[in-house]
Amino acid sequence: MTMKHFIYDYLVETGMSAVYAKYLNMIILLIALLVIAFLVDYIIKKIFIKLFTQFTVKTKTNFDNFLVSNRVPQNIAHIIPLIFGLEFIPIVFQDFPYFENMVEKGFKVFAIILTLWIVRSLLNALKDYFKTLPRLRDKPIDSYIQVFMIFAWVLGILSAFAIITSIEFIKFFTTLGAASAIIILVFRDTILGFVASIQVSINDMVRIGDWITFEKYGADGDVIEINLSTVKVQNFDKTITTIPTYALISDSFKNWRGMERSEGRRIKRALNIKLDSVSYLTKEEVDTLKNISLISSYLETRQSDIDSYNSEQNINKDILLNGRNLTNIGVFRKYLETYIENHSGVNKDMMIMVRQLAPTAHGIPLEIYAFSSDKRWKNYEYIMADIFDHTIAAVPYFNLEIFEYPSNSSFKDFKA
Repeated sequence: MTMKHFIYDYLVETGMSAVYAKYLNMIILLIALLVIAFLVDYIIKKIFIKLFTQFTVKTKTNFDNFLVSNRVPQNIAHIIPLIFGLEFIPIVFQDFPYFENMVEKGFKVFAIILTLWIVRSLLNALKDYFKTLPRLRDKPIDSYIQVFMIFAWVLGILSAFAIITSIEFIKFFTTLGAASAIIILVFRDTILGFVASIQVSINDMVRIGDWITFEKYGADGDVIEINLSTVKVQNFDKTITTIPTYALISDSFKNWRGMERSEGRRIKRALNIKLDSVSYLTKEEVDTLKNISLISSYLETRQSDIDSYNSEQNINKDILLNGRNLTNIGVFRKYLETYIENHSGVNKDMMIMVRQLAPTAHGIPLEIYAFSSDKRWKNYEYIMADIFDHTIAAVPYFNLEIFEYPSNSSFKDFKA
């Protein structure tokens, strides 16, 4: 007498009909199988966790710690009770081949799901480990794992569907190929995001931690996450902007990484000087400006050179236009350049320039081009504001005026 007929024979001997005995025999064996499977799963899981924990203590690498935190041992432990269940299904459903087929398919589908769980937990452990490596910390690891898991889940779902419908894999995937156009349409964003994430990574366009400015999406802050379909940017006002990954290769954005790696942060801003305030400097005005310490030596040398030239050429200086002359805007430009070169917040090893741009309806733009030695946003703004505070206040000393639109105070001296 075999074990699988023991309960059935006992029930028949007690006077139960053969039909009811078969059903009750199946139920009792099924309950016993489930109880044993849960006990085996519980015991194996405890053993695996204990062994992995002891192993992680002895090893120097922290990868095994990530395996434990991502439940890899627990998921692997489920394999043994699953195999146990598949082996004993024929015994439980010996008299019910239809139920045996259904339950066996259910176990095979669960085996596929368990495989996906193990793969996902293992990939998550790899992701956490890679993020601790300096050379991979700023790479879009999440995107690659998401792509792999999408394909794994699609393959798993299709395999499960093939098992349930009892269709051969070759025929199933041949039929699936005919529907590839629909699949591409459904997964369009995923495919675009996958291609974009590869291009972003290969070309090193964006890394986690980079400061980017993306005006189209209103993003101005640090990249905190790069996924398959989106890039998350934490703006400086602490809001989060989500950008499609493929937008990084289809649209233009600014990455400030180069500035952060350089020795300074660029200052590039202009003042508009009124055209009618520009003039030649008389000898008296030059003498007055010589009292400004930053340009006194420059004016002495420059004026001496000009006087020598005009004298040698017998220039009639009754009219200032004749010969060579100093202008108030030229001297002011030299003053600003000297002032910036002596400013403590400016990097002296990088370019320092004060230049004129093309005149406009708003006057002559006088642009300051330099680099602050401190790249931090707050300090950078302070240095730039300090330079322009001084520049704006210095303009009247050179008999120049800054262009601005008229306001109510411009007409206060006019009477009706």
